Amino acid sequence: MSLQINIDNGGTLTDICILSDDQVRKTKVLTTPYDLSKCFFEGLTKASGVLYGAPDVKRLLEEVDLIRYSTTQGTNAICERKGPRLGLILDAGARDLPSRLAAHDQDVFEALVGDRIAYLDAAVVTGADADVEVVKAINTLTAAGANRLVVSFGGADFQSVENAFRLVALRKYPRHLLGAVPILYGSDLTTDTDGERRTWTALINSFLHPSMEAFLFNAENRLRAYRTKNPLLIFRNDGDASRVAKTIAIKTYSSGPRGGMEGVKAFSRRYGFTDSVSIDVGGTTTDIGQYKDGTVTEVRRGHVEGISVSFPLCEILSAGAGGSSIFKVVDGRIVIGPESVGAVPGPACFGRGGQQATITDASLLSGLFDPASYFGGGMGLDLDRAAAAVTANIATPLGVSLDDALLRMEFAYEEKIAAELHRFTRISPETVMLAFGGAGPLNACGVADKAGIRRVAIPQMAAVFSAYGIGACDISQRYQVTLADPADLGKTLETLRVKAARDMFAEGCAEGTYAIEARLNADFGDGRVESVALDGTPQVPAAFAGARSVELELKAVKSLRAAGEKAAAFAPGAPATAHGKRHVLIRDHGRIDVPVYRLADLAEGAFASGPAILEEDYFTCRVPDGWQFVISDAGDILLSRKD
Repeated sequence: MSLQINIDNGGTLTDICILSDDQVRKTKVLTTPYDLSKCFFEGLTKASGVLYGAPDVKRLLEEVDLIRYSTTQGTNAICERKGPRLGLILDAGARDLPSRLAAHDQDVFEALVGDRIAYLDAAVVTGADADVEVVKAINTLTAAGANRLVVSFGGADFQSVENAFRLVALRKYPRHLLGAVPILYGSDLTTDTDGERRTWTALINSFLHPSMEAFLFNAENRLRAYRTKNPLLIFRNDGDASRVAKTIAIKTYSSGPRGGMEGVKAFSRRYGFTDSVSIDVGGTTTDIGQYKDGTVTEVRRGHVEGISVSFPLCEILSAGAGGSSIFKVVDGRIVIGPESVGAVPGPACFGRGGQQATITDASLLSGLFDPASYFGGGMGLDLDRAAAAVTANIATPLGVSLDDALLRMEFAYEEKIAAELHRFTRISPETVMLAFGGAGPLNACGVADKAGIRRVAIPQMAAVFSAYGIGACDISQRYQVTLADPADLGKTLETLRVKAARDMFAEGCAEGTYAIEARLNADFGDGRVESVALDGTPQVPAAFAGARSVELELKAVKSLRAAGEKAAAFAPGAPATAHGKRHVLIRDHGRIDVPVYRLADLAEGAFASGPAILEEDYFTCRVPDGWQFVISDAGDILLSRKD
């Protein structure tokens, strides 16, 4: 039996997808942000119970072939500005660089760096006074409150200057001393010739590194104690995976959402959709992406919060609105996020001390959730606490009734996500919206109405769709080197091949079990980038002679991908049979009884019209008046706007 566990760690909930032979199962646990390894092992414990009928982590870890992990913690950290205080050391000849960096995103730059900046002349760093000046710069920044430093020099020889700085720092602040401040050099991550992009890449990586490192190594060490036969694999934002020791922090940014996009790609191909937009609604963020004409959009220089970085990234927008995002009234209008109550204390209705209003509280008070069955029946919900939070934070400041406040919260939430969809994607009459994540299906039709979308698809595995999506990844290592001289191509390529062989051996992949792919990318400085694969004798094309920079990319890939899924279709059959009724607040109708349909009870082709509720253990979908749903032959859901 082949057994794989995929885990997607979110800000509020951690999703677990269990793949064994042809069967797919799922479960969830609350995220424990104070110690992510706790919810990681709680997830494994719960997964073992799903598999064996009773918890048995030891047996699970003896039998599992792969454990793959993705996280939105990096995305949430940037979105909520939670992380270390960084100090930045720059070339004295680039005193305008901070203003250029801040121009990308003033708020993020202030949150990460602020005024903790020191300047050093490159000639001083490589000269006789280096010891004194380097120590002075480091001490100035640490005295200003920086607990991690980023060093980024400019010019053609930025690597040699940074290496000179490194030697002084290691002599004066040996790493074994308690007072040694962590320092990251821009050239450690990339040789990208664009100084702004290279510096931002280092800043973001340094900001994310401490929390990622502490958790991931702790989790891996706990797994090692069980003598697992394979290392923990980290799913990265480039769509592949690698072990903890071979993964850099910035590659975990948006890795959970990228897992969702891998699922979107497979789902769209399965049903023949050529234009899909997706909303992956978690506790803290809504992640938005688009699949068009066979692929998801990936750019060679990706974006973090709109900031260009040196690595390829899938184009995903993380909007600060999720199931646990805080609603408040500012200047007479409802404002959502980006702050979140997270899993601790969580929404007020969780009864864990939360006092802020969230869409989860509003949905409970509107009658959409059954307190007895929510979260698979594993979590009771408190109506009184939810009502107190919404009344205090929304109804009273607006001077309206509780029901009116609930309707306004729902409208504001749907409008915000619809506006982000229009800002980030292109919507056409053929566009289908895929809604997933624990909170994705809930208001999907309302979002679609406001965005001008007439079809919404909800995967059967919507509640753990990102965890499901990472099951399609490979193991890989990727390298990028800027060529100083075209004549160096052969030597550089061989150096990267040797490095790839060592790194893939560390991944447990023997030579001959993985493929090597290499290509050249020429940047002509006018927005034009040309790319060519390297086959046979490596050679820089003559057409690249006028390029501003030529970069060699090499990728070593161990394929883990399974065969493609069978095609499926949505075809109406017999009317669906309701499981029961629920008293729900409906706009323009007040509170009325609506039918409730349980997904597990619905056969292929079952269909019904709204207003209704469609639900399974870990998600609830409101089917508004004017919408209808049908179940596919694979158990997925398609909601359509009736003419």
